[in-house]
Amino acid sequence: MKKIKTKGMEIYTYKYLEDDYISLTDIARYKNFHEPKDVVKNWMRNYATIEFLGIWEFINNPEFKGVEFDSFKKEAGSNSFTLSPQGWVEKTKAIGIISKSGRHGGGTFAHKDIAFEFAAWISAEFKLYLIKEFQRLKTEENQKLSLGWDAKRVLTKINYKIHTESIKNHIIIPNKLSKIKANVVYANEADILNKALFGLTAEEWRNINKEREGNLRDYADIYQLVCLANLETLNSEFIKMGLNQASRLVKLNEIAISQMKSLQENSSFRKLK
Repeated sequence: MKKIKTKGMEIYTYKYLEDDYISLTDIARYKNFHEPKDVVKNWMRNYATIEFLGIWEFINNPEFKGVEFDSFKKEAGSNSFTLSPQGWVEKTKAIGIISKSGRHGGGTFAHKDIAFEFAAWISAEFKLYLIKEFQRLKTEENQKLSLGWDAKRVLTKINYKIHTESIKNHIIIPNKLSKIKANVVYANEADILNKALFGLTAEEWRNINKEREGNLRDYADIYQLVCLANLETLNSEFIKMGLNQASRLVKLNEIAISQMKSLQENSSFRKLK
């Protein structure tokens, strides 16, 4: 579940059936903040809406019930016709619209094709802004995937340089931990690595970045990702050696400082950066 901001509105997106679904409930709040369900139901009363939904299902859903769709299509647009998203799904076995429960991010979701059609009905301007923000989200996701792949691809090549290169006195990332901080025991092994590399536990990062989505490691750069992979391996070896958490934290922090210096100066990473 992820959020995008469009015209001051927070719109949840959701991965379903390996595709992107967008909250119709959140989009509807742009038109009626307090009664978004009514907005969605009004949209579904229209003949053009039912026709569009039916065509989408015929293209994408082999289980779609065409007979029930024809019945809705005949009634759509009349004064007495009403239809809820739940009723549409139950009668036709549609997959383009789904309901999701939950205090945060719950409501009616639709495949992006349908969500953009609904947004156009709400406001042409709102639709354009929604598409722009959605594309930005997908670009960020693709960049993260590419970044992770590139980091793994060059890791073997860079490791030798990390372990042999002399440490120079500039760009020290992260900062050296004090003895007091190093003596604090962290129950979560992941936080041992977080503290050694980033200087923060996952919870500490969330407390000072409440407006950000994701977690601490989602915002790591290419250098930190490679260093983190090395620290994970080393921490496993330290555990086998019987070192306690406080000792491992000190060692990992020193190694993180050394490796980050080397990585920052390595020309092979500049293209990835």
